[in-house]
Amino acid sequence: MSEHNTSDVGVEGGTVEPNGDVALPDHHPRRTDFDPRAAKRAERQVTFLFTLSALFTLLFVVAYVQIPTDAVVPIPFVGTWSASNAALGVTFGLAAFFIGAGVMQWAKKLMSDKEVVAMRHSLASPQESREEAISEFMDGVDDSGFATRRVLRRSLLGAMALFPIPLIVILRDLGPLPGDSLFITNWVPGMRVVLDVTGAPIRPSDIPVGGIVSAMPANLPEIQHRDGNLNARAKDVVLLVRINPDEIRSQQGGTPEEPWDYEGVLCFSKICTHVGCPIALYEQRTHHLLCPCHQSTFDLADSGNVVFGPAARELPQLPIRLDAEGYIVARDSFQQPVGPSFWERG
Repeated sequence: MSEHNTSDVGVEGGTVEPNGDVALPDHHPRRTDFDPRAAKRAERQVTFLFTLSALFTLLFVVAYVQIPTDAVVPIPFVGTWSASNAALGVTFGLAAFFIGAGVMQWAKKLMSDKEVVAMRHSLASPQESREEAISEFMDGVDDSGFATRRVLRRSLLGAMALFPIPLIVILRDLGPLPGDSLFITNWVPGMRVVLDVTGAPIRPSDIPVGGIVSAMPANLPEIQHRDGNLNARAKDVVLLVRINPDEIRSQQGGTPEEPWDYEGVLCFSKICTHVGCPIALYEQRTHHLLCPCHQSTFDLADSGNVVFGPAARELPQLPIRLDAEGYIVARDSFQQPVGPSFWERG
């Protein structure tokens, strides 16, 4: 290929004519261009890098299968890291790095490095067309009177400046400011826990071990009718789940004399702490509760703690007890706000 080529060309009469030559820097051959032994050595280097990538990919699979998820490794000045996560991150990262390094070496030492100039025509419009467009625009400005009729111009600018104000005013139609309502639910000490929709009170014997039911405070239907909306439902709905007491590892509060559960019956908010989706996908064997929106997973046998997904905090637990008639009631209100991660801000 010529070391000098044409960078700009013009179009005249349907033929491409050069407007001038631009000199490219002289091409200096690399050692691998004329020395077969150097080229072979570079090929072996690239092959070695690709082989290392394949090796670390296999090590990634081994680490995924062999390293327990609860294993940790001490890191000086940092603390402990998950051994599984560290091994997976290092092996996968190196596998990607060696592929990239190999491709770069391949391109730098073995692929052609000669510069190529593509022939193209000028993208600028002819001077006559540009002058004609400007002339038409200025004629339009003169015909509109925008430049000469100052009263019209100022009134238009004033109208345009005031036009967004109604858009701001109608924001009030979104409803009143929430005040402190986002921090308060209708769960109070002694409030009976009833089945969602039907409103039937619940006894512990109604829930078998491994069972889960959706519930609400007994006064929720009355509040919804009074307010004419479902705002209270978005905060108050809960889940009752029964777990073998021997399998409950921790709770968010309570004492041996006044536990927050009743014979393995636990009550948690039904609202995910990520973005507020309702949750009801329960796995009995692991006691995990899965949010269908973004797969946040909570361990109900371990204080509702997050075990997977983007949720930032545990699922709030409602302390419960029995009333004089043997029905489940709230021992107290929630001890932390329910709902999404808005609560962590500020």
